[in-house]
This record gives sequence, structure tokens and C-alpha cells, in this order.
Amino acid sequence: MWFRTRLHGAGALLVAILSHRVVQAEYVDPAVLDRCPGYNATNVKTVGPQLTATLVLGGQACNVFGNDTKTLKLEVTYETDTRIHLKITDPTTERYEVPESVLPRPSADPSVRPSSAQIEFNYTAAPFSFTISRARTHEVLFSTASHPLIFESQFLRVKTTLPPNANIYGLGEHTETFRLDPANTTRTMWSRDAYGIPEGTNLYGNHPVYFEHRATGTHAVFLLSSNGMDVKLRNNETASGNTTLEYNVIGGVLDFYFLAGSETDPTEVARQYAQVVGTPAEVPYWSFGLHQCRFGYQNYIDVANVITNYSAASIPLETMWTDIDYMYKRRIFTTDPDYFPLNRMRQIVDYLHGHDQKFVLMTDPAVGYLPGESYGPYDRGTALDVWTKAPNGSASLGLVWPGVTVFPDWFHPKIEQYWTNEFEIFYSPTIGLDIDGAWIDMNEPSSFCDYPCDDPFAQAVQQALPPPRTSSPPDPTAQILGQNTTTVLKKRVQPGDDVLNPPYQIDNAAGVLSDRTAYTNAKHANGLVEYDTHNLYGTMMSVATHDAMLARRPGLRTLVITRSTFAGAGRKVGKWLGDNFSTWDHYRTSIAGMLGMATVYQVPMVGSDICGYAENTTETLCARWAMLGAFYPFMRNHNSDTSISQEFYRWPTVAQAARNVLSIRYRLIDYLYTAFHTASLDGTPIIHPLWFKYPADPSTFPIDLQFFFGDSILVSPVTDENSTSVSIYLPKDRFYDFATLAPVDGQGASVTLNNVDFTTIPLHIKGGTVLPLRANGTMTTTELRDTDFELVVAPGTDGHAAGKLYVDDGVSVEQKASTSVVFSYAGGTLTATGTFGFAAGVKVARVLFLGVAKAPRAVAVRGGSAGRTPFSYNATTQVVQVVVDVPLTHVFSVQLQS
Repeated sequence: MWFRTRLHGAGALLVAILSHRVVQAEYVDPAVLDRCPGYNATNVKTVGPQLTATLVLGGQACNVFGNDTKTLKLEVTYETDTRIHLKITDPTTERYEVPESVLPRPSADPSVRPSSAQIEFNYTAAPFSFTISRARTHEVLFSTASHPLIFESQFLRVKTTLPPNANIYGLGEHTETFRLDPANTTRTMWSRDAYGIPEGTNLYGNHPVYFEHRATGTHAVFLLSSNGMDVKLRNNETASGNTTLEYNVIGGVLDFYFLAGSETDPTEVARQYAQVVGTPAEVPYWSFGLHQCRFGYQNYIDVANVITNYSAASIPLETMWTDIDYMYKRRIFTTDPDYFPLNRMRQIVDYLHGHDQKFVLMTDPAVGYLPGESYGPYDRGTALDVWTKAPNGSASLGLVWPGVTVFPDWFHPKIEQYWTNEFEIFYSPTIGLDIDGAWIDMNEPSSFCDYPCDDPFAQAVQQALPPPRTSSPPDPTAQILGQNTTTVLKKRVQPGDDVLNPPYQIDNAAGVLSDRTAYTNAKHANGLVEYDTHNLYGTMMSVATHDAMLARRPGLRTLVITRSTFAGAGRKVGKWLGDNFSTWDHYRTSIAGMLGMATVYQVPMVGSDICGYAENTTETLCARWAMLGAFYPFMRNHNSDTSISQEFYRWPTVAQAARNVLSIRYRLIDYLYTAFHTASLDGTPIIHPLWFKYPADPSTFPIDLQFFFGDSILVSPVTDENSTSVSIYLPKDRFYDFATLAPVDGQGASVTLNNVDFTTIPLHIKGGTVLPLRANGTMTTTELRDTDFELVVAPGTDGHAAGKLYVDDGVSVEQKASTSVVFSYAGGTLTATGTFGFAAGVKVARVLFLGVAKAPRAVAVRGGSAGRTPFSYNATTQVVQVVVDVPLTHVFSVQLQS
């Protein structure tokens, strides 16, 4: 067969390696693969909710990228009424699977009966194929019919047929549109340092899950695999014009979870996925404030001046961050004694904490390889033997910022001891830097060593690593802070597998698998190799960092922001979307990136570098991005050392835009905090695409330039350069303009908004909402927590509205007391009920009723100041304002009397 000769040709492979590009899987004709023999199902047994079978190769082997496995084991389990777990393994050989220590498997409900499940598994025995269908309607959701299974040591293929022009979301991390192009998309899973986040390539993280939305409902498919893979979406491969989705995986096993989702509510599929990978961690209240960072602060004076200048500009800065600039020769767990002396950095941290602000530092995984130099982090790690190993047993070396490095082995039994100890030493509140959160980067893991990395020491010299300082040290006695100085496990790869250059090479944009990362033949302490576990590295570092922060701050929630993630990472950490550019295109695509993480992958604490990381922003771009960034769950301005400064106070327009939008964000923080609490309980998303709210409206399916912040705030940013108008889609529903509170009736059509100046962002409240707001925004979240609430009642077209508010101490992992209020509105009466265990020390100061056609005769408040109360009515905006002054401690109601 020509395709085997083409792919196995040594010359072709050599050319591919030398050019740093991979042999494309497109050389394999899908029609040819579909003629492979597949397997026949024998010895089929069903016991309760589980089916097992033996799969036997059904004819002459194709041996496309190695020898076809002769016999396989199939296990299908109805784990819940909405989840089917399908697993195909080689019963004769131990093969790699994602360890339970990294992603604990969900438990199955032993009482589940297949006859009562919402989805069902059916199969054809010879040749073996299977379908997953909706039980009520028998609609096929996933089918391998006509696409034989291929199972080889380093090549696993599963292919399904989907409806024409399928609506597929997920399969990230990527910078493509939120709805993936079904015509010709290849999504590659292989973590890499993806500077510039180029579209159509593999990026930092790996989430092999997709949601598919149809007029008949929304479901999900999750392939639990950390092996490298290509997932291909194609249209029109057959005369029917159907979409096909094909997995090409280079190792491990086939471990699928099929989730029924819902026929009416797309958010249900997100909750079901959270049952598999875990619900998101709650983060501290302060983490929703504004964060500021850059790579390129030259010294501690730069850092101090930024803090001072934000204050002078009356822009509320919650948390100051510092990139690797602070390190001595770019070595983690050090400070540069000349540029960032420890005593001056401690002075900055003390100042921040004294002003109710926070501090975060960068920590990379790579540790400088410095035998004999008395570098504690390296010496202590070497004593514990916690580095990943080369095949010869020595430490596996890479090349990162400090020069030649070693990489921590997150599978090592002593790694937690090592990492926690380093955090306790360097981040000591008494003698070190008392950080409030952690930032971890370069954890794909990234290496600067070009393949083949035969001599990292020579490459370190060539690349001038660590990079030298280019400025003079600052005056160590300089006055800082207060002066405005700036104007505006157990299973392994198989013997004989080629883990450096596998026969099927995924479409890794970096080239061969080991290029500019840890070598794929590096070994872990438990016998696993990097070939299988590469995509887990960032998430495992995240867990270790999260636990190290908890150890040094017992009982307190922590904020950990990572670059590389795998399925389940949101259980411990948040994520920023990497090294973007200061371009309008990346401003726009940041929305789809956020939707992917927060809506599909269960990593809701997410945001992009506001105003862009690389290249130079402009005043208008930064102003627009500051306003959009206020509706990222994680809001941070960050840029590179080769770009101009872009702190919000640098331009008058940006400063005003930031002040305006931060006032809105801070008033909404408790609304967002409540959404995060709900997500931590059941996985309900805190960011929603429009089709989540309007699943029957096809016009919403491709929209990814608008989104719902929380459950009810429609955000519609201006997305064209230097424009003051924007065309937005308003579904057929009742909305209210956030600024004026006037009703707006959407007609299921696009509407053009004009005269949207550069300090304004269009926002609408979805009808049917009771929105809890702080009465005004303030300088820090500490002050904010002492601010009273106001409630905005925005009835839907049926005259009803509902909302909720959750309040606790904002910092504790385990809460001693909390307050959960449920608001409901109908028939002119707002009622607040719930549990009131946490003494917030604030009250509901006023209530705004929207969409009231005529002034009420009177307003009665029960539960606060009894009897009738004064009110005002604006006939133009149709808003009734009532001053209630009800303590947030008990049930109350407010009635409009006509």
C-alpha cells in the first residue's frame, strides 16, 4: 500500500525531522483506513450496568503504524443515568493510563439500570462498531459504523460520523473560534511553549473533551488520555455531507466518557463533565480585583512606582505581581541582591499588606543545574533525587532562563516534601517574601534547547542564558512608595516503542515531540516516561504548588495561576491564556479562549493578558481591552520586556476607561463570587456563550464576540479598531441597558450601537434576573466588603425574576458560617429568603425595580423598617427606586402596591 511506504520511508522521516515539521497524518487516506479489518466482538457478557466483550482482529492486519493488537478487552459501564464509560484496553499487556493520582475517576452509581438511563450503548458484533444514542428518541450521538477501530502500540484510531455542519465546541487549548470549523480542523494535543498563541496550532494545555450542540440537545464526549493526539473534524468525506470526527492517538488506551447532557439546558452537560473531572476550586474574594504585572520591571523601584502611580490615578489596584526579573540570574527561589534586594522587596510586600493589597510572584519549574555552587533549591532536590531522569539514569537536562536546568519529577514520592519546603523557605512570612498567591509558568515544560539537544551547555552560551542585566543597579537607599514618579504510575510504554520519533507523528507545531521541551524518553520515579505524561506536567506542578501554598497558609484559599493545564486542572488552579500579542485580533480571540476554559473545560478562573503581552499596544486598544478584561474572571494587565509600558494610568483615555469599568466590576464582584461558589458545588459555568441561554436560536451558535458574564450580564464589546459602533445580536427576549436600566426588547436580530466611546462597554441585564450589586465600587476588596448592597430587579417577559447571593469570609477553605440568600420576584413583590449564618455587617440599602410601566401607589417593606416607605419613579426609564435599609441578616420582602 502506497501510504505505508510513504509514511515508513526513512528519507521522508529524515526530511521531516530536519525541517522541524512532522509527517502529516493527512498522507493516510481515510477511505483506505476505513477498509482496515477492525475487530469482531466475542464473549459478550452483561451483568447489571456493565457489558464486557473480547474484541478479536477481524481479518488481515493493516499494521499502519506498527502491528495491530490481535485481541482487545471492551468494558462499557452505565455509571450514572447520564454517563456511559467505555474503555478499550489490551488485556495481555500493561499499557499506560492517566494515573488516578492525577485525575481521580468518578465513582459509579451501583443502582443505575441501563433501561432508565438517558443515553444507551448499542453495538454491532462483526465488524465491531458501537453507537451512543439518546434513549428517549434513539437519536445517534456517536457512531463508529463504517469506521473500523485501529489499535496499535503507538497508534489508536476511533472515528465517528456526526450531522452535517456539526456544532462542536472544545478540544482545546486553542485560539480558533469557539465553534470549531467542522469543514477542516485538526486539533492537536501536545503541550508546548506557544509564544504568540498562533491560530490552528497546539498550545499550552490539553482538554480532549467536546460539547456538541444540536436542535435536539447538547451532549459531550471526553477521551481521558494524556498521550499526544490529533483530533480531526472534516465535512463532506462522504456523499451524505456529514461531519466526521476522528481521533488519532499515539499511545495509551481508549478511555471514553459519554455524557447525555440535556435536550433543553446546555448548562447541564457542563455539570455532568464536572462530575468526571471535578468541580472548580473556590478562590479568595480578593482575587477578583485588578492585578498588575509585566516582564521587564528593571528593579524594585519600578515595582514600587507602579503601586504608587495606580493609587495616584485613583485606579483600584488589588494585587501587584512580579515576573522573573526579581530573580538572581533567573534562578527560582532567589532575589537579585542588587536589583531586587530582599529587604526592599519585603518593604514593598509590607506596604501592600498594610494597604489591604496583595502580592504574587512568578515561580518556574526548571531548576538551575548548578552542582558545586551552593544553590539550595538544586542541592536539596539532588539530595532527595527528585529530578526527571535520562535513560542512563542521570538527571534529564533542559535549557531555560537560568541556563542548563533540571526538571522536578512530579511523580516522585518526595516531590511534595521538596516543593513545599522550597515554598516555606523562600516565601516565609518572617524572613522571605510573603506572597498571597502563586504564578507558575513555563510548565509544558518549556525548554529553549533546539532539537537535538545534544549539548545544552553550548546552547546556553549561544543563547546567552541566563540573560545579562542591561541596566545599572538602583540606589539601595532610594525612597519608594508614596511618590508619584510616572505621569499618565504503574503502566508503561511497550518494549520497542519509539518514544522520540513515533511512526505516527502528530501535527505538533514545534516539530518533533522533544523539540523545545523535556525529552520524551525522560523517566519518572514510578517508571512512567515523559512520552505518556508530557501533557500532565503543568497540571501536576499546579497541584504541587496549590498544596505548597496551603501548607504555608493553613486554612486559607489560595490563588494559583498556571499556563499549562490538563483536564481537571480547575479543581486546584486558574489559568491565563499565554503569550498573546497586542493586536485587535488577539483582543477578539481572547473571548473564545475564555469561553473554552470557563464554559467547557471547568477552568473558570481565566483571563488573557489585558492590552496584550508582546508588541506595543495603542491607547485605543488598551482602553477597549481594559473594559473587556474587567469581564474576564481573572483580570490582569501584563506585558513583555520588549514592549512599551502599558499600565492603565499611562494614557488618559485608558485610565478613565479603567476607572469606569472597575467601578462596574467591583459592584459585581459578589455576583461573580456567588457564581464561583455555585460552580464549586456542581460545575455550573460562570461564563456562558449566548447559545447556552438560547439553545433553540441557531443565530447564537457561532457567536463568540459576545458572552454572558455570570448568569445574566450580556457583554458586547466593541471589537473593531478605532470604531465607536458595534453590531450586537439581541435574542428575542427582554433585556435592560445596564447603564440606564431602561428596557430593551430583543427581536432575534442584530442591532447597531453607535457613539460607544472609548471609556464605555455595552452591557445588558437579561430579563428574569434579580441582580445583587454593591452600592458603589471602592479602592480595595477589603473596603468593598464593608459596602452595602443594592438589588436590581429585572423582570422577564413573564413578569418574574430570580437571583441569589452567597456571602462568607472570603478567604477560608472551610467556612464556619455563610449566608445564602434566594431572591424571587412575582406579582410586584420581591422576596428574600435563605440562611443567614455569616454576619456580613452590611445591609440592602435600596432596591431598583426595572420595567415598571407606571408608578406604584405605595411600596411596603416587611422585615426591615416596617410599613410603607418612600420611593421614586422615573417614567422615562421605567425604574422604581426604593430605599429599604434592610440588614442582610434575615428574610424580607418589598412590595409594589398599585
